[in-house]
Amino acid sequence: WSVDWFPALGLNFKLRLDALAWLFVLLISGIGTLVVVYANYYLGKDEDTPRFYAGLLAFAAAMLGVVTSGNLLLLVVFWEFTSLTSFLLISFWSDKPEARAGARMALTVTAGGGLALLAGVLLIGQVVGSLDLDVVLGAGDLLRADPRYPWILALVLLGAFTKSAQFPFHFWLPQAMAAPTPVSALLHSATLVKAGVFLLARLYPALSGTPEWLYLVAGTGLLTLLIGSWKAIFQ
Repeated sequence: WSVDWFPALGLNFKLRLDALAWLFVLLISGIGTLVVVYANYYLGKDEDTPRFYAGLLAFAAAMLGVVTSGNLLLLVVFWEFTSLTSFLLISFWSDKPEARAGARMALTVTAGGGLALLAGVLLIGQVVGSLDLDVVLGAGDLLRADPRYPWILALVLLGAFTKSAQFPFHFWLPQAMAAPTPVSALLHSATLVKAGVFLLARLYPALSGTPEWLYLVAGTGLLTLLIGSWKAIFQ
């Protein structure tokens, strides 16, 4: 489903539902529903529940936008909206210094990664000649043969690694746990950090199949796994 939005920028409001998007839609909406129900019993009567639920549902809408975007630039718009809404949710208990600090750090890291992703998407648009996801996914050979491919890959992976708290950007996630438990359950366990996983899966046909992809993705994931395991031993 598509409507013109900013045609001069190559940005159409296009939603695309394939098997990968459908899987993540079920994940986001299914777990999101359970978290919303749980939050009703978690929050005290003196809490600002309308603001909490508004932020929770706005975040879920942004995540649904990320996974169903049929235009890469539209995906980046929703991507940054998830960073903004997560900032508001992490800082929900704004009277706590650790909540404010955790929210600022999460926004700084994930929004910075979003800017890197935006740069990578614009480079993809220059190489392919379109930001339409169907066109990009069919232009893998063209992208991998382009001399700008290493830069494109690095910028896209920066966006994915910061959002998923991979090494060396893992430090923001523990501090973000100052948020209320329903926020941590939805953002940091179920959906937000999975956005990076989704991005790698979505762009796999276009960017994978090279030694750079293998070493960067597998190496970073393995290093993060080992560091997380090592730290967990001593917690």
